[in-house]
Amino acid sequence: MSKPEIRVATFAGPGAEPVIQSVPWPKVPRKAALIKVGACGVCGTDQHILKGHWPKPLPWPFTLGHEIGGVIVEKGDEFTADFMEKPLQVGSKVMIPPLMPCGHCYYCVHYPEQANKCLTPVYYGRYLGFDKAPHLWGGWAEYVYVDLEMLPGTKVYKLPDDMSLRLGALSEPLTSCIRAFNRATRAGGFKWGDTVVIQGSGPIGILAVAAAQEMGAGRVICVGAPEEPRLALARRFGAEATVDITKVTTPEARIAAVREIVGGFGADLVMDCSGHPTAGPEGIEFLRDGGTYVEMGQFTDAGKIETSWHRICSKDLNVLGSWAFTGNDLPLGVDMLYRARDKYPWLEMQTVYPFTQEGVSQAVKDAMAMKTVKSTIVPFPDLVA
Repeated sequence: MSKPEIRVATFAGPGAEPVIQSVPWPKVPRKAALIKVGACGVCGTDQHILKGHWPKPLPWPFTLGHEIGGVIVEKGDEFTADFMEKPLQVGSKVMIPPLMPCGHCYYCVHYPEQANKCLTPVYYGRYLGFDKAPHLWGGWAEYVYVDLEMLPGTKVYKLPDDMSLRLGALSEPLTSCIRAFNRATRAGGFKWGDTVVIQGSGPIGILAVAAAQEMGAGRVICVGAPEEPRLALARRFGAEATVDITKVTTPEARIAAVREIVGGFGADLVMDCSGHPTAGPEGIEFLRDGGTYVEMGQFTDAGKIETSWHRICSKDLNVLGSWAFTGNDLPLGVDMLYRARDKYPWLEMQTVYPFTQEGVSQAVKDAMAMKTVKSTIVPFPDLVA
């Protein structure tokens, strides 16, 4: 019996509407696998790409989506274990990250802590064009194809057997938050009991609220908008207070509001998860002198802004950038989600959309309009029930 064709969503360029295309069921050679997508999130990076903010050339048309939780439906004889040597079978639940360091370039070999800056990474949902057979290179699709022979830098991670694939789809963005806090820890700028301010109440901001607590923060405050659904959810995730930027409308007023909440001289650590360039100059004023600012929200180039670096010097600050994560970071995200699966309302972050042209389009539009916290595309509802 012939196998069905597989549907994938492609975009022709910034501002384009999705187009659902059908491709043949692929042959799966010895080191390859076909993964049925249970859930895939709409990331802020996806939104910026569709707004034209990505600073490098992209292989339009291609399939977006890189926050993937799925299940192996077919695999080759030599596709036997994940990146952490956990055995894989047909039926295993897995996730695949977007940025997969090669393991062999200058940064991977000499600076493994910076393997996130790999010179030749594998990038699902971004740098693999639709034209490349078998055309299944992004998560806004029914299936994703991985091949360790074709793309040796590919990494696959096994999820716990009883973990929801919707939860698995959050492991990639959560890992970015964990690495950012670990960057601060290694720099001596984050320790148990610290007061943390999160700028941004989108999905990364909400996940950062949870990660901060799981990694030892004493107090967590979130600055963002809108109240519904985002700031209300931040408080449900454990933020002790929130500041609504639509009501507290000037940087000066927000600085005063945050300092009143945290008391004393300011926060120990501020993390930008907003994606808006104006966050930086404002955020460093939330900090006490000697505090730490972590920039992880400017993953795409949303533009420049005027600032005075004198404040960084005069306040004696640590200022750190954090770009994605390395291959060894990903299990930390999976483990945190699984360990704290009943502690936070993870799935309430997600608004589910069907895998149709209208569904994908609406998922993106609602995310851009901040009507959702995490728009999530679900091609097969029975997989995530």
